[in-house]
Amino acid sequence: QVQLAESGGGLVQAGDSLRLSCAASGRTFSSYAMGWFRQAPGKEREFVAGINRVGGSTYYADSVKGRFTISRDNPKNTVYLQMNSLKPEDTAVYFCAVKITSRATIVYREIRSYDYWGQGTEVTVSS
Repeated sequence: QVQLAESGGGLVQAGDSLRLSCAASGRTFSSYAMGWFRQAPGKEREFVAGINRVGGSTYYADSVKGRFTISRDNPKNTVYLQMNSLKPEDTAVYFCAVKITSRATIVYREIRSYDYWGQGTEVTVSS
């Protein structure tokens, strides 16, 4: 069982930045591929960004490419999502997720690929 705790959400204005953090339990964080997803009111959960086990590969949804950066600190068991130039359409609950995998190079983008999920942190961007 892996437990995840997101933090860093809040209310900001368009153009501002936020950094989300997700701390994971367990001693094998380096065996987890990580992802960030979001769910806006009335919409389905969608992929935002993913990172492989060692942090060398990342992948982004087109809607956030160039504005968001995913990174990880394996000794701290933490993955981050740096969000710059925020837009009102970025308003959502943001979830981090864990994929336990032996494949070090793969970035996972599908919701069904992930094994564990956090409770989410809310981000609201006002115009």
